[in-house]
Amino acid sequence: MDDPRRHSPAAERNGPPILAALQRLLPPTGLLLEIASGTGQHAAFLSEGLPGWQWQPSDVELGALPSIAAWCQGLDRVRPPVSLNVLDASWPGVPSPLDAIYCANMIHIAPWACTAGLMQGAARHLAPQGLLITYGPYLLDSEPTAPSNLAFDADLRARDPGWGIRRLADVAETAAAAGLQLRERLDMPANNKLLVWSRNP
Repeated sequence: MDDPRRHSPAAERNGPPILAALQRLLPPTGLLLEIASGTGQHAAFLSEGLPGWQWQPSDVELGALPSIAAWCQGLDRVRPPVSLNVLDASWPGVPSPLDAIYCANMIHIAPWACTAGLMQGAARHLAPQGLLITYGPYLLDSEPTAPSNLAFDADLRARDPGWGIRRLADVAETAAAAGLQLRERLDMPANNKLLVWSRNP
């Protein structure tokens, strides 16, 4: 029988620094929804490093779900993956309230409307002290953009005009409209950022 697991070298590389950040940011226990779980490598690796957390993986692509399930087979703290489109007005199958939502590398590889959908859904489902954590490249008005990110942005837009690395200011404005604010920004390897969002006080 063929192995349904997909593999992403980038997910393998960025897992350890993301885990270190999550271990610092998150409390010892909780329930986390991962949006755009992709191959499932992050769900398997990160959940192992957060033993007090229940992990709910999800993806908009139905074809990704068998890979996620295969990577997480035998991990009691990881729930079966669910189909989730952030643009839906409700997120069926997603538990609520959530202590955290984690979303890596979706905002720039999706139409801009998905950023608003992500923020609005997070505001609906997060517990009062819950966190939305997003990971990926962003354009910062106050800092020069790395040449590698400029090339990546051009490649994304050539593949789909609706894709592209987003201005952090635009993402923050969209989050604010949903009632979320940027609480912390961490520099990560390969010119990526890990952003921590919480409810407005």
